[in-house]
Amino acid sequence: MASTGGRSENCHVTEKIGIVGAGIVGLAVARQLAESRGAEVTVLEKEGRVGAHQTGHNSGVVHAGIYYPPGSLKARLCREGVALLKDYCAAHALPYHEVGKLVVASTTAERPRLSALAERARANGVPGITELDGLALREIEPHAVGVGAIHSPHTAICDFPAVARRLAQDVAELGGSVRLAHPVRAIRERPGGVEVLAGRRKLSFDRLVVCGGLNTDAVARMAGSPGDVRIVPFRGDFYALKGAAKDLVRGLIYPVPDPRYPFLGVHLTRQTDGRVLAGPNAVLALAYEGYGSAVRWPNYRNFRQILGWPGTLRLARAHWRTGLRELHGSLVKREFLRATRRYVPALTASDLERTEGGVRAQAVSRDGRMVDDFVVDVHGRVVLVRNAPSPAATSSLAIAQHIAGIVPAPVR
Repeated sequence: MASTGGRSENCHVTEKIGIVGAGIVGLAVARQLAESRGAEVTVLEKEGRVGAHQTGHNSGVVHAGIYYPPGSLKARLCREGVALLKDYCAAHALPYHEVGKLVVASTTAERPRLSALAERARANGVPGITELDGLALREIEPHAVGVGAIHSPHTAICDFPAVARRLAQDVAELGGSVRLAHPVRAIRERPGGVEVLAGRRKLSFDRLVVCGGLNTDAVARMAGSPGDVRIVPFRGDFYALKGAAKDLVRGLIYPVPDPRYPFLGVHLTRQTDGRVLAGPNAVLALAYEGYGSAVRWPNYRNFRQILGWPGTLRLARAHWRTGLRELHGSLVKREFLRATRRYVPALTASDLERTEGGVRAQAVSRDGRMVDDFVVDVHGRVVLVRNAPSPAATSSLAIAQHIAGIVPAPVR
């Protein structure tokens, strides 16, 4: 929804701030800057709708903060973000349901990691965490199996695209604008400001905040700051449960994650519309917006850029076996089914139908390390959000407050 609004005349010059990207993070940042600083904000989005990429291609889980190292920016912003998001959804009558999450250990070998997760969750202030044995977990999810689990009763689901649309409306009501179908083509800093060519328009701002997600690197290069990390896209496949199979899952069922990776593994997720999703896996995408199947013909320009970053090949060399397993699971339905039946054995191949996948913007350093926390850089008058990994949607309102504190204030 494209929108504009007016602002009353003040005795001082209003600060003008541009935001690149109308995903949930960019819109939350725009709203925060307009509300807390009285800035005149303009959101520039290349697509014809808000939330077109990561915001609109996720499983809708509001993460409680179970997984993140205590004291990390991720952990703090997640816990703050949950509280803000819950209140925001209530204030605007948006769906928000505390369906609860089970993290299930399927073997005794996973029990130590499960216990460590429970301790981490408590250290992060996640409420209501309990450890369950194999019998007790079935009181929560009658069709699930495992040797043990941790239960997070307040983990929730919401409709993140609906939140994004409401944030866009807030921006308009605060006097800002969301300009859809305005791809950023060039950025130039000049004395006292930043000039941006977006679509066919040349716009001038005092500051520019880039929340570009999958297109972060391209915009960063325009700003003259390619940086020390690059976005490597990972595609995730989803299946939806059909018919009566949806009744096999009450809330959220997750595996114990592999600590080597920021991905959480194939899980089962009830959504606010009643659907139940299985997924995602994590396969290197052949394009930044590679939503197609694993064998989709690549975008050669994107693929050259992805492989041209030294960190990509170093990451592939270190984890090629895992990558092949994920690719096999993506191509062969029975392997995907096997991953889900590990936790809900009643599922059959006929219960799964492929649905739209998503692509995650994962920052990778030059040495091949997957960056696991938020990364925000300031380059002159441009603020670059270089990595906003999961739980970015959960944390979006808290991230917005954090970034608003980083955007340099105008000199009066």
